[in-house]
Amino acid sequence: MKRKILSAFAAAFLLGALTGCSGGSDNSLVVLNYGKYLDPEMLELFEEETGIHVEYEEYESPEEMYTKYKAGSIDYDLACTSDYMVQKLIGEGEVLEMNYDNIPGIKNLDQTYFEFSKAFDPENKYSMPYFFGTVGILYNTKMVDAFEVNTWDVLWDENYSGQIIMENSVRDSFMVPLKKLGYSLNTTDENELQKALDLLIDQKPLVYAYLVDESSDEMVAGNAAMALVYSGEAAAAKIYNKDLDYVVPMEGSNMWIDSWFLPKTCKHAQNAEKFLDFLCRKDVAMKNFEYVYYATPNLEVYKALDKEVQNDPTIFPPHEVLEDCEVLSSLDDDSTKLYNDLWKKLKSN
Repeated sequence: MKRKILSAFAAAFLLGALTGCSGGSDNSLVVLNYGKYLDPEMLELFEEETGIHVEYEEYESPEEMYTKYKAGSIDYDLACTSDYMVQKLIGEGEVLEMNYDNIPGIKNLDQTYFEFSKAFDPENKYSMPYFFGTVGILYNTKMVDAFEVNTWDVLWDENYSGQIIMENSVRDSFMVPLKKLGYSLNTTDENELQKALDLLIDQKPLVYAYLVDESSDEMVAGNAAMALVYSGEAAAAKIYNKDLDYVVPMEGSNMWIDSWFLPKTCKHAQNAEKFLDFLCRKDVAMKNFEYVYYATPNLEVYKALDKEVQNDPTIFPPHEVLEDCEVLSSLDDDSTKLYNDLWKKLKSN
């Protein structure tokens, strides 16, 4: 669920991708990934070790990733995106099966997260987990009491008018009232979604802003009391402002998994497999964890972390928290339109 702007390093790779990756040499690899979701030094290391030139492009949201891929102007060999978008592309026949025998380093990954992945890749044939986490409330402990944020109700508390940040994302923001009402975050029931919209409309006067990347920055600066954020953003924000803490409310939330897959446009499968195996390597996965600071499924990395980090529930959510969470599912066209229409009503209200 990472959402970041294009980095300068990736922009340099992007230039090469835009000018010459429709076919590419046998010595190349075209990768599409979320912004700031891989340590640039690891790309350089991979090139040095293998001689494979990586043409690297970034995007901000799964929907942007889908648009880029579907445009067909670039033949991507490997891509990383969120659970429900992987599911959508599998359903459209756009994903190749993985040959895990060619990725021996995959043994370092905790099988627990392959089990979670079955929500969108039922037979574990098409994807490899990369990072995972939750969506919850990042709050300022000097402005909000911990017991208040144990429920989504706090995001409707008029005492915090103008101090609440929501995600500028239809699925993320609708998840909150749906879980508050006891519904599934994957519901397509129009009545349930209308009730969720009514709650979001009631909440809107209390909202400081609907943001994406800027939410954690605003919280670090002390400009809001609480924000709906991804767990990795919360973990990073807590480093810069010791007054911040994070919680997944008791009604449950979204447990997300970002995964790698081979799109149908892949022309360099062997190079893609080498790259995936490289990412599974302990030293590389550790560098990526330190760069991204989201929960890694790599057991070798986890075992090497300080106990304080291992036991940080913001980064590595306890199983009892995950039990109350759901993985987002892909929506059909009619349901997608319904969600988007309701979102437009909220933003225009």
